[in-house]
Amino acid sequence: MSTRSDVATGTQSTEFDARRAFVRYGLIVLLVILAIVFARLRPSFVSASNISDQLRSASISAVMFLGLTWIMAAGEIDASFMSIAALSNMIVAGMVTAGYGWPVAAFAGLVTGLVAGGANGFLVAYLGFPGLVTTIATGSFAAAMAAAIGLGGSLSLPTAGFVGNFLALKVGVVPVVSIGVVLLYAGAWFAQEKLTFGHYVYALEQNRKAVTEAGISAERLLILLFCLSGFFSGIAGILLAADLSSGQPYIGSSYFLDGFTATLLGGMVIKLGKPNVIGTIIGVLFLAVLLSGAALLGWNDAQRQVIKGCLLLFGVAAVIWARR
Repeated sequence: MSTRSDVATGTQSTEFDARRAFVRYGLIVLLVILAIVFARLRPSFVSASNISDQLRSASISAVMFLGLTWIMAAGEIDASFMSIAALSNMIVAGMVTAGYGWPVAAFAGLVTGLVAGGANGFLVAYLGFPGLVTTIATGSFAAAMAAAIGLGGSLSLPTAGFVGNFLALKVGVVPVVSIGVVLLYAGAWFAQEKLTFGHYVYALEQNRKAVTEAGISAERLLILLFCLSGFFSGIAGILLAADLSSGQPYIGSSYFLDGFTATLLGGMVIKLGKPNVIGTIIGVLFLAVLLSGAALLGWNDAQRQVIKGCLLLFGVAAVIWARR
């Protein structure tokens, strides 16, 4: 009887581990399959120019979504990240067109991101405002400011400056910015998994009181996370200004679904039901491959938005299921 029980237990354990492994790495497998399918249907999908464009675009998105990942891991939400990026983008464009030069403009874009993120953190952490409502309000303000800078229109840049030169650098077909993003995410993974910082970030979502009792200021940690989110959004805004050679006040709207979809889908990779940096970058690559392939197949923008909406809904459901 005990032998049968042991065998049964072993079988159940094996099946459970296999199921968990499938869930944890299923998105990675699906990413590879999707790339192979698109390559067969449209050989131009794997052309050097298309691969380079996908990687550069995905790199900018990955920078923008990094801070959002940790905020969601801490049990909060930031609905202003894309508007902060748009404001940074327009401030950079406005200053460059006014003759201030790229170094000064880029510094202003970074400061803009930090200030906006710090404001979010102060309102949520110290004043106790709900994160969703607060960041929707601050995001709306940032979007309005971005539109006001260009008087409702875009700003064309005479030059992409040193940032444009950086984006143009490649090692083979791989943009140097993509290598930088890989290094950035490697450092973020180390901080998330090997340092106490990462443990406290996840502890905020589980038990904020326990974090305080451990001698860590939950309020300061939250402000740090929101500042990081604003900082990375500011960097993304600078990169977008150089990549597009213009300031686009409404560019943030296209990243709203992408950010939450990549983060929530990534919550099914490695850490079940928990947003994490490795999952986010896999989610970003998945969206980049899917949308590039869909464009080559002739799908219009409305169809691609429907796909992203369905993926976002699936990501939410998957994270809730994993946590249960």
